[in-house]
Parts: sequence; structure tokens; C-alpha cells
Amino acid sequence: MKHRPHVAFFGSSLVSTYWNGAATYYRGLIRALSVLGYRTTFYEPDAFERQQHRDIANPTWAKVVVYPATEQGVSAALDAARQADILVKASGVGVFDDWLEREILSLQAPNRTVIFWDVDAPATLERIQRNPSDPFLALIPRYDLVLTYGGGPPVIDAYRALGARDCVPVYNALDPATHYPVAAQPRFAATLAFLGNRLPDREARVHEFFFKPAAELPKADFLLGGNGWESNLPELPNLRCLGHVYAHDHNAFNCSSRMVLNINRSSMARFGHSPATRIFEAAGAGACIVTDAWEGIERFLEPDREILVAHTGEDVARHLESISEQRARAIGAAAMRRVISEHTYAHRAALVHRILNGLTSDGRSSNSTSLRSNAGENALLEISLNPQTGA
Repeated sequence: MKHRPHVAFFGSSLVSTYWNGAATYYRGLIRALSVLGYRTTFYEPDAFERQQHRDIANPTWAKVVVYPATEQGVSAALDAARQADILVKASGVGVFDDWLEREILSLQAPNRTVIFWDVDAPATLERIQRNPSDPFLALIPRYDLVLTYGGGPPVIDAYRALGARDCVPVYNALDPATHYPVAAQPRFAATLAFLGNRLPDREARVHEFFFKPAAELPKADFLLGGNGWESNLPELPNLRCLGHVYAHDHNAFNCSSRMVLNINRSSMARFGHSPATRIFEAAGAGACIVTDAWEGIERFLEPDREILVAHTGEDVARHLESISEQRARAIGAAAMRRVISEHTYAHRAALVHRILNGLTSDGRSSNSTSLRSNAGENALLEISLNPQTGA
């Protein structure tokens, strides 16, 4: 790609994190891709009150097109995108997903790549397994490439078994320009803080890993952020609920408690290799992170040195009781060093750049196997820091 490739990206929202955890991922990747010379137009529907809860203005590193959440609106958006070099349909747009997944394939051409980018591969694959007549199943082999933001070998193998030409994970990461240490704020002070929306396949795990330790440790303070919890809170005097926490407050949220909790949704925990955006946000802020256990953690952060792992709610309580503030700060500092050196969106964008330039005529990435290793991603950092290299 000698010219500046134009990417038309259909996703949930770039400008709002409201009921939209993928926004941080989109922002970090698209901003980093712009450094490499990619021009992105992000198409998002005017839906779910996201435009009324915007976190950012329209950025300089991408063009944002907000279309009406109607059949006519999505059809016009797709028509406007037909001149792009690369078209991306992300999972979970939330409006006319089935229609978009089918119709975007009509724009395939020898000089145009059409990608399905799954930002919730475990949920997508479990949905297909439950419903063999799911219309997306027949479309998988037609996409030039499937990218995912997590899942590792289980997701790669599953997508290939379903006929994908290739599947490569592009993991969540840190954008050091937006997530970094700030001064603590009393309104976010707590012993343990958790930020996550109430979702059906995470709710039981939140009760186990967050509410249960809160009940066991009445002298500790627990802080909950995210949408949907107000109607399902246990009556505990040491528990506070904030509701939606805007993106501009995430750094202060992560820097104001002794530890920050990560709880994966059930499907992500089962597939493993799926670090949530909040892990990298918190690590970038230097927070001491406690996470529920899932396979593949050590690929991203070293347990007990850069992150604490809990298999049960009792493990969370034990960490809170046994880890001193000094050691918690040391763990947070080690996590920050690790993600800055290996897990930034500059690393991920360089990986995407290599994938796109390595596609063969049959859509399979000529070097995708090597690209899946941390060493492969580290070797690509030079490209991300010097856009002329390999462009």
C-alpha cells in the first residue's frame, strides 16, 4: 500500500463509551493506524443515547459519520463507504448487524479488502454454536480476513474450523496518550474499585468476585462504576455505586483506590486469552490490578509480580488483606512498565499494518502464524514508531 489507505469502519461508536466498552479499543487502534498513514472514516449509528453521552469531540485522526438508525440510514452509509480500500464490519454495531454483515460483502473487489472484526469473539462463537442456522455462519468464509480483539488459539481454531480464510487476534492494549497516572481524587477513594456495566454473562461473576468480598470485609471500602447496577445492589454499608463513569474520569478512578478489579464476562473467561480494555487502562495508570482467573494471563502480565489473580471471591479478600500498600504500588508500577514496553496500540497497529500488507491472493496472511507471538509484535514496534518503515 504505497498510498494512504482509506478504511471505512462500521462499529458501535468511536465518540461514546456509553454502554460501549469497545470505544477505547477503537480509539487506540485507529489513532495509532493514522500515524502509519491510514485514513479512517468511522460509521456509527445514532442509537442507544450514545450521541447524548459523548466522551470526545470528533477527533482529528478519523472522520466520524453518524447515520440514522434506520434501514435507509445504514444503506446510505454503506453506499458512501464503497470507495474505501479496506472495509471493516465490527461485531456489535447494534443496528442492522445482520444486514451489514451480508451487504458489506457485495463491495468486495480485487483492490478492496473486506474484514470482519470481532470485538466479542467468545460471544459470537457461542451464539453460532447454539444456533446452527445463524445467518452469519455462511458469511464467515466470504470475508477476506477475520480479526478479533481476543481469544487466542481457541478462537483462531474455531473461526478456521468455520471456514474463515484466516483469523488473527489483535488484542486490547494501552494508549499512553489517554491513560496514565494522575492525582488521586477523594470521590474515587476505595480499598477496591470495579468498573463494568451490568451484563447477563458477567453478573454472577461480579457477585462472586466483588460483592462477596465486600460482605466479608466490612472495614474495607468498595466502589462500583458502570451502568445497570442500581436495581441489583446488595445492602452493604461499605459499598458505593457511581453509575456511568465517563472516559475522562477513568484515570482518576484507577489511581484513587488501593486495588482495581477486573472481572471478565463468562464467555471471555471460558475462551481465555481475552484481556479486557480495563486491564490496560488500569495498568497504564499504574494501578494494582486484581483479575479473575483466565487462561493466557501470563502472556500479558506476570501473575504476582505485575497482576494479582483470583480464582474465587475468597482470593480477592485475601489479596486485600495480605497485600500492603507499598507492594500494591510496586505491582502497579511493574504492570505499567510491561504494558508500555509490549502492549500499546502502537504495537497493535503495527501488527495490523503487517497483516494487511501480507495478505495473499486467497486472503490468508502470508505471515500470520509468526504475527501471533509477542516477539512478533515487539519486532513490529519499529514500524509503528517510524511510519516510513515498511509502508
